[in-house]
Amino acid sequence: MAKSQGQALDRKKFYADPIMVTTIVVLIVFLTLFILYPLAILLVDSFITGDGITLNVFKRVLAMSQFRTAITNTLKVGFLVGICSAFIGLLFAYVEEYVQLKTKFLSGLFKVISMLPVVSPPFVLSLSMIMLFGKAGIITRFILQIYDNNVYGFWGIAIVQTLTFFPVCYMMMKGLLKNIDPSLEEAARDMGASRWKVFTTVTLPLILPGLGNAFLVTFIESIADFANPMIIGGSYDTLATSIYLQITGAYDKNGASAMAVVLLCITLFMFIVQKYYLEAKSTATLSGKASRQRMLITDKSVTMPLTILCSLFALFVVLMYVCVPFGAMFKTWGYDFHLTFKWFGLVFSRYKGFKAFTDSFLLSLIASPITALLSMIISYLVVKRNFRSKGFIEAVSMLAMAVPGTVLGVGYIRGFSAGVFRSGFLQGLYGTGALLVIVFIVRSLPTGTRSGISALRQIDKSIEESAYDMGADSFKVFMTVTLPLIKDSFLSGLVTAFVRSITAISAIILLVTPKFLLITVQINEFAEKGAYGLACAFATILILITYTSVVLMNVFIKHFGTSKAIREE
Repeated sequence: MAKSQGQALDRKKFYADPIMVTTIVVLIVFLTLFILYPLAILLVDSFITGDGITLNVFKRVLAMSQFRTAITNTLKVGFLVGICSAFIGLLFAYVEEYVQLKTKFLSGLFKVISMLPVVSPPFVLSLSMIMLFGKAGIITRFILQIYDNNVYGFWGIAIVQTLTFFPVCYMMMKGLLKNIDPSLEEAARDMGASRWKVFTTVTLPLILPGLGNAFLVTFIESIADFANPMIIGGSYDTLATSIYLQITGAYDKNGASAMAVVLLCITLFMFIVQKYYLEAKSTATLSGKASRQRMLITDKSVTMPLTILCSLFALFVVLMYVCVPFGAMFKTWGYDFHLTFKWFGLVFSRYKGFKAFTDSFLLSLIASPITALLSMIISYLVVKRNFRSKGFIEAVSMLAMAVPGTVLGVGYIRGFSAGVFRSGFLQGLYGTGALLVIVFIVRSLPTGTRSGISALRQIDKSIEESAYDMGADSFKVFMTVTLPLIKDSFLSGLVTAFVRSITAISAIILLVTPKFLLITVQINEFAEKGAYGLACAFATILILITYTSVVLMNVFIKHFGTSKAIREE
């Protein structure tokens, strides 16, 4: 009875705060309009035609042999990429957490290699693969003397996606391995078990649910990927590229909507399994933080093969990334290797590079602080507040993680060019920079929200309650107490949102109009035409922008972040 009265009092106090209620209403409207509504329009387009509610669109699409092939291709690539990425991520995480490396250089190299693809444009490795292993590739043509090597297709996509997505698995596995109590493994060693036996009977069972979790996350990323299959896929169709070609080549919006729904169903199913089954199970499997520091493995029979394996992989990744700036400085890749800066000059003189970088930079710069702030507000509401629509806000904000960019792009086209809003402000959004900013926000929102929720769960409730007791309203508490305590997460979310926005392509390639030139669209266009010098020049400048952003963020957090303030106190 007392508990219910207390909850009623909290609810009454909550609804008496107009700023809080307004914020929740605005969030619900935003999430409904820009996440749920486009997806609902896809369903409407798929099931409702001039003949009423029907399955004819799905029947027509499923009857296409090309579409059935695309589904099979997508699942094959997804499973292989998921398995390989999980294995490589586990390898790098295990070496970092368990193995005593001889030099700090190797440790630093492995960390950098594991993070490189995270802050790079999604198609850079596809360009490198073509330039190294294509018909005019440095390795295939000039070193191995192979003149007819075909890098396009299944293996090209699988290798590039594995290199692109394995850092996701690495970060997940690193956290799992770090949290295993060393005493569990040392007890097995004391009983005479070999290193391999300890790994297979103790370590692996503890991380197996997390390994499955990493596999599913990578699988979702792989089947939703558009950029890499578009550049290096050749005639090997995937669902993401099929949807794009159906709407841009066949002009079949209903068919594209039905294809998008099929892809969405696959990613949603995998996301639900990952989020509500494996993620919870992996948390329960871990034994908590180690009571003492782990004794690193120094046995050469273990350290040597693992170090060599990681080093070879790291060198391959470095080679792939070094290839891009050199591709922009060679006169004609594969034929004339004299150094030149003409491609950089052409980027800005003939191909409106300045406009492309200005448009991309400004739109990303507008989207990133809004995304970071929205993420922190949603995190704050989810962790620190109790209200009826909390579950809705959390679920819908995280739903964007499971929605492939191509699917979202089709939903926005159908929703804001010919949907319910045929006139008015929302109809006027289509083709504007505002819609591109909204897409950037929606795509980056789940990442920032997850980071904010983790940070807020570490803050004691009493800190904020004391501010409320002194008469501060929710807005003042959030701005003066909560936000300063999680400013590291806020800054990290801001830069992550900026990097994800400026390197995005899958959703915006369907929405961008001639009014705006975006770097990623330009790179994709030149790569498709075989103009690799120009594509590499654009990509090199974009990589410099993203890395500079990350470095500046790390320096800023180091000197002005929460951890710095705590040390000074």
